[in-house]
Amino acid sequence: MNAASIPGVLVEAVLAAEEQLPEDVGKSGPLGLFLILVLLVAVGFLVRSMNRHIKRVPRSFDDAGEGPRVVVPDTPAELVDEPRRPGQDLLDDLRRAPRAIEGPRPEPRDDRTDPPAR
Repeated sequence: MNAASIPGVLVEAVLAAEEQLPEDVGKSGPLGLFLILVLLVAVGFLVRSMNRHIKRVPRSFDDAGEGPRVVVPDTPAELVDEPRRPGQDLLDDLRRAPRAIEGPRPEPRDDRTDPPAR
């Protein structure tokens, strides 16, 4: 083989390889079509289900029965004072009368002359 015939042999080998490729390479078959149709049906069911769920969502999540969220004070003193927390009145009463709950009463003493039994 001489140097001039090598490029010709390579060209013939490339052309021979192109002729051997099957005809359906790179084309989708019936399995691909079936898979696409199954995916389209699944997406259709998902869209239908999502529309049902969205219809159940209320237009607004604000509670209409609670009243206004902004509390307007009745007196100017309420602007300065801290708002009372739940249970604060009970704590104030206990602070004013700390002995409202009595401790245990001492047992009555008997004036016995006998020493206690051991």
